[in-house]
Amino acid sequence: MKIKIEVDESVKETEVVIRAEKITDEVNHIVSRLSEQTPDVLIGFRDEVAHILDESKLVRIFSAAGKVFAQGEKDEFTLRLRLYEVEEKLNNALFVRISNSEIINLKKVKGFDLSFVGTICVTFTNGTSTYVSRRYVSKIKKVLGI
Repeated sequence: MKIKIEVDESVKETEVVIRAEKITDEVNHIVSRLSEQTPDVLIGFRDEVAHILDESKLVRIFSAAGKVFAQGEKDEFTLRLRLYEVEEKLNNALFVRISNSEIINLKKVKGFDLSFVGTICVTFTNGTSTYVSRRYVSKIKKVLGI
C-alpha cells in the first residue's frame, strides 16, 4: 500500500481518495476506520462497572486465562476485546507488543535489563516486571534504537 499526501492551501475540506484495483478486505477496513464517528476509547470493567480508561495511566495490557486485562498504575480492569483489537485502539507511539499475550506502555517503563540471554526483563515504574518473548526481542531493540 502506498500513502500519498498532497497539501493544497486552496482546499476548504479534507478529502481522502482511495485508489485500488478492486475492493478488498484491506480497502473495506480502511474505509470503516476512516468513517468511524465514535472516538477510540478503551472501556475496562471492574465489578461489572464500566470505566473509561486513560491510556496514559495504563502500564500494560495482557491476556491470561482466556481474558484480556488492562493494568493501570493502581487498578486492574477486564477488557471485553481481544488483544489485537486493543492494540489497534492504542497509540502505537506509546504502546508496543512484547509477546503474543502482552502490550506495554513505554512511558511507564523504568528500565530494560538486557543481561538475560535471549530475552529482556522490563521493569515498570510501579515496581512490577515482565519479560519480552524471544520472538519480539529484535523488535524491541529496534524500537529502543539498540
